[in-house]
Amino acid sequence: MAVATLGAVVLDCPDPAVLARFYAGLLGGEIVPAGEDWLELAGVGGTLLAFQAAPGFVPPRWPSADGSQQIHLDLTVPDLDTAEKEALALGATMLEAEDRERSFRVYADPAGHPFCLCAE
Repeated sequence: MAVATLGAVVLDCPDPAVLARFYAGLLGGEIVPAGEDWLELAGVGGTLLAFQAAPGFVPPRWPSADGSQQIHLDLTVPDLDTAEKEALALGATMLEAEDRERSFRVYADPAGHPFCLCAE
C-alpha cells in the first residue's frame, strides 16, 4: 500500500520566472504563481512541475563524478531535430552532442538542470 502520491516535481533555481517561461515554451501550459518565490506550470498533462527560488543555487554538472546531476527530466518529442532547435532557441544549452544517432539528447535548462529530449 502506498503511503503517499507524487504531488509535484520542483526545480530549485535562481529565478523561478525565467525557468517557468523556459519550460512553458517547451511543454506548453500556463505559469501560475503559487506562493512567495514559487511558480507552477499548469495545464500540462502528468505530474505538476514547479519552480522554487533557491538563494545560493549552484547548478549541477553533467557529467561529473564529483558533482551530482541531482535530477533530470526526460521530455518525449516526436522529432529530435525540430525539438532541439526549439529548445536551444528558448535558452537550452547542449551538454552532449557526440552521438546524434541515439534516441535521446542531453541539454541544460537556463538554470543548469540537465534534461533529455527523447524520441517517441
